[in-house]
Amino acid sequence: MADEKPVLTIVMPVYNEKDNITIAVDAICQKVQAPFTIFIVYDREEDTTLPAARKLIAAGKPVSLLKNKYGKGALNAIKSGLEEAATKYVIVTMADLSDPPEVMNDLLALAEKENAAVVCASRYMKGGKQLGGPVIKGLLSRLAGLSLYYLAGVPTHDATNSFKLYRTSFLRKVTIESNGGFELGIELVTKAFSRGETIKETPTVWRDRTAGESHFKVVEWLPHYLKWYFLAYKAKYLGWRATQ
Repeated sequence: MADEKPVLTIVMPVYNEKDNITIAVDAICQKVQAPFTIFIVYDREEDTTLPAARKLIAAGKPVSLLKNKYGKGALNAIKSGLEEAATKYVIVTMADLSDPPEVMNDLLALAEKENAAVVCASRYMKGGKQLGGPVIKGLLSRLAGLSLYYLAGVPTHDATNSFKLYRTSFLRKVTIESNGGFELGIELVTKAFSRGETIKETPTVWRDRTAGESHFKVVEWLPHYLKWYFLAYKAKYLGWRATQ
């Protein structure tokens, strides 16, 4: 696989993930079947992830370091990675071991089979599950995902999950407007939905991180999520279409 041209870029935002990064990269290398490259996207040179990441690069792992070009934070790191990706597909995942790497094979298979612009790893469809994590965060996420599915017709039970595959050609058609937390995932699903793009989903089991600290801020980021949540209904019932 090392000699094959990558078809997938895995974008992994990091913040002091020295306890996780080697395990996460090794797991991806063991379980992902398609040729890929990993962008480890960081905010600052003092990040504790970097020494371990450089050892991975020296060991020949398909890893590149990419500095966040939009300012600090996971959302800006993800934006940086999505923009730099030059492969057919991009998957966003975290370095905290909460997203199962083997599910990336299912995301890729669905994208190829269904010609999908977005494939969502879903915690709330049949076969999916969420284990651990803040109770309020989990309830709000589940409520948003299921209500969008049943009431707005968005074809995924889990619009808010960051763990998604995007077809790069779709990403080049839209502009990422999110400026808060992790709402980029629901923004891109909403825009794909409004444009009539194909959206698919496959089950995943999300596990709360085993090392490090979560930086999810429910109260601060909720208004950002609600903007895209309501635009999905506007797309369904009023014909709104994302033009950028």
